[in-house]
Amino acid sequence: MKKDEITKIKQLLKTPKKIVIVPHKNPDGDAIGSTLGLYHFLLKHKQHVKIIAPNDYPDFLKWMPGESEILKYDSQKEESDVLISQADVIFTLDFNALNRTGDMEEALSTSDALKIMIDHHQQPDSYATYMYSDVSMSSTCEMVYNFISMLGDKNLIDADISSCLYAGILTDTGSFRFPSTTSKTHQVAGDLIDNGANHSEIYNQIFDNSSYERMQLLGRALSNLKVLPEYRTAYITLSQNELNEFNFKKGDTEGFVNYALSLNNIIFAAIFIEDSQNNIIKISLRSKGDFSVNDFSRAHFEGGGHTNAAGGKSELNLISTVENFISILPSYKNALNNE
Repeated sequence: MKKDEITKIKQLLKTPKKIVIVPHKNPDGDAIGSTLGLYHFLLKHKQHVKIIAPNDYPDFLKWMPGESEILKYDSQKEESDVLISQADVIFTLDFNALNRTGDMEEALSTSDALKIMIDHHQQPDSYATYMYSDVSMSSTCEMVYNFISMLGDKNLIDADISSCLYAGILTDTGSFRFPSTTSKTHQVAGDLIDNGANHSEIYNQIFDNSSYERMQLLGRALSNLKVLPEYRTAYITLSQNELNEFNFKKGDTEGFVNYALSLNNIIFAAIFIEDSQNNIIKISLRSKGDFSVNDFSRAHFEGGGHTNAAGGKSELNLISTVENFISILPSYKNALNNE
């Protein structure tokens, strides 16, 4: 952010304001970690703060300090709409287009509150007065750490803030293995550990907390894994019946697509998950190198994200979606094989 913008935000926070913090729909570790980290920080500035998530999120994120205070818009709409309409300031974290909030979009669009965006996704919309947008960052949690530092308040980072921000960095970097992880990312993680983040316990809460049904679902996903060697591509499918068979809960398929990407000589991976409630196929895309799944998803599946990690959707059925995906690949054959 520009120096004059930081100065204006510092001035803004000198007096109590009604502040709402919003993550994207279907929030992940970075979304929940960044919103809670910022929440605890703003409380130290004596602000009146509420977090409103568009909907629920996986149980493995519900250990974070302050999580019980998060409102869910889909089940607490009336209360949430009042808070949004009365807000002086709205922070939007880990997304850069208001349509990423689902049913909250209208309330946020019509709000007169000053909006501050903190996000690391590509091609941001221009709805915010102040934008801290940096696609080179590993995570929004790393950006919140930087934001606090730019305000001159690193001394306010305590164990609660550190734990939330560390969780988001851990998840969005794939446990520090994705290309966006820099030496600075490790330095930030180290500082968070020094300030009270219990890194081994956080890892256990997020990754070593699977149910028997989730492990069975992973087995089914792997049995459905298909490889298209001529395109250096692999994909996984999961039908609604298969999800139901293994008592699917939100978050159970987190990370499954990475198994496809881990195969030898594969640089492009996808998972297609049937969602009969919303009558769509949810799509997660991953890649290695310079092959942009952000561009691919924006062009073909109404989505987007990062160069190496993106999401999308299809309104075709599962079989037709996969057929459509495979039919698109010849157009990218050179790009995939030149990686």
